Amino acid sequence: MTNQETIAGKLSERFGPEVIQDTPAFRDQVTAVVARERILDVCRFLRDDPELAFDFLSFVAGVDRYPASPRFEVVYQLYSTTKNHRFRVKVLAPEESDGSASVDSVFRIWPTADWHERETAEMFGITFKGHPDPRKLLLPENWTVHPLRKDFPLEGTEELTPDLP
Repeated sequence: MTNQETIAGKLSERFGPEVIQDTPAFRDQVTAVVARERILDVCRFLRDDPELAFDFLSFVAGVDRYPASPRFEVVYQLYSTTKNHRFRVKVLAPEESDGSASVDSVFRIWPTADWHERETAEMFGITFKGHPDPRKLLLPENWTVHPLRKDFPLEGTEELTPDLP
């Protein structure tokens, strides 16, 4: 059993199948798919358990799975500087009727989530509930588009290209 399989097993044992919904493996990388409403509990456990000690959040990223449902994934890549191991966590987030999606912010667990969550919010339209500073990083404040969504038009939008005929 690999180190990542051990971590996935520990999560499954602690939280059960209602919270740890799947633990797929691909190319020697195990991922825990976590129930959206319990992401904060799982992340705190991953950080605070002395055997796991995930003290560093490497990145947060969005994935648009369109046309699949739920449409979005939020991916968290974790690292333990003391144990020298890595682990990936995913949350599935359904698209709401207004086109948005939401997940709880992990900023209070790992402050490095700050800009990662802000960029994901801008590019995919996934909001992070409880984030202390949801201002945009890359796009102008008045833009309402989300350019990394799969249904974003390749030729841009009127908002992006106002001077074109």
